[in-house]
Amino acid sequence: MQVIDLDTWPRAIHYHFFKRMDYAHYLICSNVDVTSFLTKCQEKKISFYYAMIYAATFALNEVEAFKYRIRQEEVVLHETINPSFTAMQKGTDLFKMVTVDMTSGLEEFVEMAKQKTDEQQEYFVKKEVEGRDDLIYITCVPWVSFTNLSHTISFNKEDAVPRLAWGKYFQENGKTLLPFSVEAHHSFVDGIHMGQYFTCLQEYLDAYK
Repeated sequence: MQVIDLDTWPRAIHYHFFKRMDYAHYLICSNVDVTSFLTKCQEKKISFYYAMIYAATFALNEVEAFKYRIRQEEVVLHETINPSFTAMQKGTDLFKMVTVDMTSGLEEFVEMAKQKTDEQQEYFVKKEVEGRDDLIYITCVPWVSFTNLSHTISFNKEDAVPRLAWGKYFQENGKTLLPFSVEAHHSFVDGIHMGQYFTCLQEYLDAYK
């Protein structure tokens, strides 16, 4: 983790401009082409959901803007950020939050995520996430092909953790498309960075073999 020198940081003006806002988060939704990626997951008999969590997190780690966080009067840059995601509790219609660190490749991550999800009985394990900001919050709404989305959020100006979500994939012009949303803090993430992320994510999904 690196502490940023705000006196020399090129983005300092933009950081201070947006930090003063009451609500500095913004969200973009777009369809992602998962035609090839979904087929590969099905062929390998691995969970598409866990595989998407890995792919989405991997791509986010490739764009530095998403790895900055606010700590009171400091800005820090994490080397790696990790997914904390929703998973349905078996036998209920309630979800739990599961956190798995990015310490392996996709297929190994899928196995770890499945094991962790199966073993975790608590809905919210505070000891795993309390005090951490090296996270991405991820959820999925596989019942709806949404065109927009909103997240619950506290009005904490220091909360710069990105939120990712995707919905029910659908067919269009011979492609399988996934509605996908990204929410980020404008102190660090502009439209150009959103574009870089979606490009990186699509490249990863297309290249997976």
